[in-house]
Amino acid sequence: MKNTTLFLILAFFTVTIGNCQEFKTPVDYLNFIGKEQSMISKNMWKYTRTVAHSKSARKIDATRTNLIKSIQTAKKNIAALKDGYNGDTEYRDIVVNYLTNSELILKEDYGKLIDLQEVSEQSYDFMEAYLMTKDLIDKKIESEQDLVQLGQNQFALKYKITINDSDDELGKKMKISNEVFKNREELYLIFFKCNVTDIMLLNAIENKDYAAIQQNASSLENYANEGLEKLKTFKGYNGDTSLSSITKKTMEFYQKYSTDYSAKTIDFLMYSTKFDDAKTSLERKNQKDRTKEEIDNYNAMVKEINSRINNYNALSKKYNQDRENIVNSWNNSSENFLAKNVPND
Repeated sequence: MKNTTLFLILAFFTVTIGNCQEFKTPVDYLNFIGKEQSMISKNMWKYTRTVAHSKSARKIDATRTNLIKSIQTAKKNIAALKDGYNGDTEYRDIVVNYLTNSELILKEDYGKLIDLQEVSEQSYDFMEAYLMTKDLIDKKIESEQDLVQLGQNQFALKYKITINDSDDELGKKMKISNEVFKNREELYLIFFKCNVTDIMLLNAIENKDYAAIQQNASSLENYANEGLEKLKTFKGYNGDTSLSSITKKTMEFYQKYSTDYSAKTIDFLMYSTKFDDAKTSLERKNQKDRTKEEIDNYNAMVKEINSRINNYNALSKKYNQDRENIVNSWNNSSENFLAKNVPND
């Protein structure tokens, strides 16, 4: 389940001149900087689009590398404006500082995010920490962008330039992508909380740890119920309820699985242990010391354990297949949700 995503929200601006002749030079200055930022935005969109539509970690990282290079190029070109506009370098310095910080975030903060991602699927707390850190990085970049926009507005006010926020196509796509990923993450946490608890339950069953089986089964039931409650008020993205619908089905599966399968598993394991104890006790006695009652009881238990093994194997096969189907359905729905709602052009 890939989750790596980082968003740079870069504003696009259309400059309207009150007096074309008088303000031509400061407008050209703004347009020059805007052109450099535009290249960054295009590379950021390529990165976001790749995260949404590609499973290749190498391809995703390659687009991040290109994004960093475009930031470095833009910073070099803007920093080369030694005098800014007629000696006014305030806005230039703000933009250069923004690009410097953005580069550091993509290199250093993103590096920490990669480390968190590597352990994120080990527990719900790790996954939550990973997603929270990613969200903080997004907000950090947005905060940097706000400073750039403020600096631009101040420059425009100083030189009496009217700036209109342009509702451009690329800006729309970035906004849509943010909303789609955020919508998916809310559902993913609901799904993952049960999924990782299920893994711990299976480990407990494998180790025949009754206490751990009961504890994880109880937690799984609670998380499934909790997830179903959250889904009652969850709104799908733009009317698309496909992912929330499969999440609901997944919670219903875990709800039944946590009570039915775990209870029957404990019952089977306890009888299996009882049978093993009876077998060991009988085998320790010489044949001449074994009573008819003990032999008859053991033979009855052999018949019973064989029947229980067949029933339990059939039960396990059913739930394992159901689990595989529901998890695959969730993952496929998640990929389809991104493919459908994140623009791919």
